[in-house]
Amino acid sequence: MSRTVQRRRVVITGMGTVNPCGLTVPETWANLLAGKSGIGTIDRFDVTDFACKIAGQVKGFNPDLFIEKKEQKKMDIFIHYALGAAHEAWVDAGFDQVELTKAEREVFGTYIGSGIGGLSTIWDEANGYRGPRRTSPFFIPSLIVNLASGQASIKYGLQGPCSAVATACATGAHAIGDAARLIAFGYADRMMAGGSDSVVNQLGVGGFAAMRALSTRNDEPERASRPFDVDRDGFVMAEGAGIVILEEYELAKARGAKIYAEVAGYGMSGDANHITTPAPEGEGGQRVMRAAIKDADIAAEEVGYVNMHGTSTPVGDKLECQAIQKVFGEHSKKIKVSSSKSMHGHLLGAAGGLETIVAVMAVKTGKIPPTINVDRQDPECDLDVTPNVAGTFDAEYAMNNGFGFGGTNGCLVLRKL
Repeated sequence: MSRTVQRRRVVITGMGTVNPCGLTVPETWANLLAGKSGIGTIDRFDVTDFACKIAGQVKGFNPDLFIEKKEQKKMDIFIHYALGAAHEAWVDAGFDQVELTKAEREVFGTYIGSGIGGLSTIWDEANGYRGPRRTSPFFIPSLIVNLASGQASIKYGLQGPCSAVATACATGAHAIGDAARLIAFGYADRMMAGGSDSVVNQLGVGGFAAMRALSTRNDEPERASRPFDVDRDGFVMAEGAGIVILEEYELAKARGAKIYAEVAGYGMSGDANHITTPAPEGEGGQRVMRAAIKDADIAAEEVGYVNMHGTSTPVGDKLECQAIQKVFGEHSKKIKVSSSKSMHGHLLGAAGGLETIVAVMAVKTGKIPPTINVDRQDPECDLDVTPNVAGTFDAEYAMNNGFGFGGTNGCLVLRKL
């Protein structure tokens, strides 16, 4: 017996973030449009012996505002950030003013991922290890990836699908895309989705530095993340969270919700090439963008802006630019792109959550945050990368790319409503 499912429209009605450029969406958006960097020298631990001494650290975050003190000790910092961003998204969507019925809670889920999870907890526990009888009973629950989703589900009483994804730096994009599909095909009516990560610690920085993935422009932290510039030398690690509230369109409209944008298309692909190096000519990136455009049922020429993955690595930036040129053809000469990572750094599993918010704000306002630190644009990155100063565009659709280690790719197409 065949089953035909009517695909439903999915919209974003709430957004929240914690990141190096701001502790709220409005603060972050204002700083990004102003080209203000959130990157600085690491002050969380002694970096004397580290090749990389810089990162995008979250400043001024107070978990007391979102989590009871006794509960904070049961959670890694990546969960703190997730719950902080979730709170803003929840209030922004107006659910703090709504008493959800049991039936509504049963179809309201959580899908919050993390690229790495509780690495800080692992480091702290290992360095303070005093034997098996002294290990905290909260050690495991505080660090595993799905506990950001689990804790959000518990806090808000959301009994629908409760899941997580861990696809490295594509995590946030995949979490939002997967959650949107759950709504589109009737498995949920509403979802809280996004990503969170915090690995600015000795293990995280040391591990990525050993791969020679990080920038070592230590004397100029704010100028270290420089996507598309000829002198780029690696990405700048950062931390934080980006969370959105997704709803079925008719339900959102019926309750008079503020609608930011529609999740019009979602694509996934695998490079099947190398654990860290994208496929030649960004072939995996090409396929994921084409898949998202096909899913949105639009022509490529209808996309006006792409928030690129743009990490500031020599190879990655070039191949992503090549992928865009292949996908958009002649339109690539007109399309606007930028990398907000030039300001907030690379939030790893949270990158797709934050950068989806950036793309949503761009398509909603028609404003584009710049790619800062582009002093000499790489001729192999021959696109309008919105260098150094915020720009504008006028189109119905924007796109967000997320690519991760292992060759995993995610892409979202967002529609202005």
